[in-house]
Amino acid sequence: MTIQNNILPFEATHPGILIKDELDTRPDLKQKDLAIELGVKASFLNEIIKGKRPVTADIAILLEKTLEIPADYWMKFQSQYEIDKARIKEKNITKLRNIEIWKVIKEYIPVHYFKKLGYIDDNLEINISAIKKIYNVTSVDELVSTYAKSKFAFYRKSEKLQVDEKNIFAWNSLALYEANNQSVNTFNFDNINQLCKKLNLIFFENENTIEKIKLILKQYGIKLILVPKLEKTPVDGFSFWSDNNPAIALTLRHHRIDNFAFTLMHEVAHIDLHLKNNKEKSFLDLTIQNKTDKFELEADSFAQEKLISNECWDDIIKNYLPLNDEKIFEIGEKYKINPAILLGRVCYEMNYYALKTKIDKKLN
Repeated sequence: MTIQNNILPFEATHPGILIKDELDTRPDLKQKDLAIELGVKASFLNEIIKGKRPVTADIAILLEKTLEIPADYWMKFQSQYEIDKARIKEKNITKLRNIEIWKVIKEYIPVHYFKKLGYIDDNLEINISAIKKIYNVTSVDELVSTYAKSKFAFYRKSEKLQVDEKNIFAWNSLALYEANNQSVNTFNFDNINQLCKKLNLIFFENENTIEKIKLILKQYGIKLILVPKLEKTPVDGFSFWSDNNPAIALTLRHHRIDNFAFTLMHEVAHIDLHLKNNKEKSFLDLTIQNKTDKFELEADSFAQEKLISNECWDDIIKNYLPLNDEKIFEIGEKYKINPAILLGRVCYEMNYYALKTKIDKKLN
């Protein structure tokens, strides 16, 4: 019999089981007869077989003589039993500790969300490690502390907006975590204008748009993270520095090309206008923004002008009103602007929401 020292069994195996096996394979040898040969009481031998007594060195020598199994084997078997028993005890203590840790963690994370995305499963030890990495903490206490700071910072920004605190904490943490796992080219602020032109062309074509946007942003040194939406988490975008590169996190809550294009360009604006000289700053852009916030107004203006130039907008005002689908398509072809983006701006600026249209807004 080979003893596996590197595998922890479900339960420790006492050497008494081997005595029982030997008795079972030797029909001419009864337990009471073996006890007599060993010079011990039958009850004493029975306790060894049942694992209630250890196989001592003296018993090992006697077993060697009666069963012709070396004494050192019996001692190794007994030693392995003691080691396995100690390790199983330690494992159970660790398991209980992990249960307590997970009980606390569950109060601060959306468990089903992370499980659905494949970040966690049914292994508590692995799950605890995964959550620590996602939230960039080393302990449960640090997780709780980070959560409290995040909640305070968020509500300072938007006291009126109703959200699920742990969901927005999770969204934000997951964006930072995934950005940290990305590698992109070197970023250069001088290339922003050129980047915006290429983004507009991708928006105009609107074919395999997400993948094309990811590729072009990677080439220009900007990390793009698409964070799956969470309930009561009204975040449109998030711009921040990740190591030496700017990063943009988005949630595709609407799957509309006009919404996607504006939100992405809004975050590019934050990078160009507001993150240039401050790598510690970040912008979490909510569905309901403070209309007097200087930074958000500047980002809105940037996005509007990059998506639809002032020249194009003036042309619309002077030569195309009142608008209809045919005119919007004509303008789109003239300036290479996706019709849905034009329609979105027109509805917002001119309150044309009642305009009947067949323009496809779907993000393709």
